[in-house]
Parts: sequence; C-alpha cells; structure tokens
Amino acid sequence: MSTDRHKAFGPKDLERRLGKLTVGEFLHTWRISEEMSLAGFGKLVGMSVANLCDIEKGRKGVSQKKPSRSPSDWCPAALLIRLSIEENLRAAG
Repeated sequence: MSTDRHKAFGPKDLERRLGKLTVGEFLHTWRISEEMSLAGFGKLVGMSVANLCDIEKGRKGVSQKKPSRSPSDWCPAALLIRLSIEENLRAAG
C-alpha cells in the first residue's frame, strides 16, 4: 500500500498538470471543483461577489498585500502570493 496516493499537491504539481495558472484561474477552478456559487465562495475567502468575479475574469489583479482574511484559513498564502507574482511578471514581459 502506497502513501503517495494521499500526497498533497503543490504549486509545481498544479503547474505540471494544468499549465501556468493566474490567481483568477486558480480561484475559479477551485470554486467550480467545490461546486460553490460566487456568493458562497466569496464568503469563504472574504471577498465581495463583484471583486471575486473581476479577479476570476482577469479584469482585476490581486495585490500581494495582506488580505482582509488570513489565507491560511482557506488556502496556503505562499501559493496565492507565488501565483500573483508570477502573473505580474508574465504581464510585465
């Protein structure tokens, strides 16, 4: 019996399976996989529906400032910060 089956995925695993993700794509994929509405997911992550929708659609970016709600409550902060920095670097060229 292998314990690899229960291994958590990290950023490298996600990138290998899904390609380069933006923060918005990550949040959208997570929300859909949990079968949550924008309102329900927004409540979970501490964002308004409008703000979450704008981020998912790529109309608004995410700053690396400390969020209003601790990311460790719902997601590793390091993952979101890394995705945000990579997204900003790709946009800058």
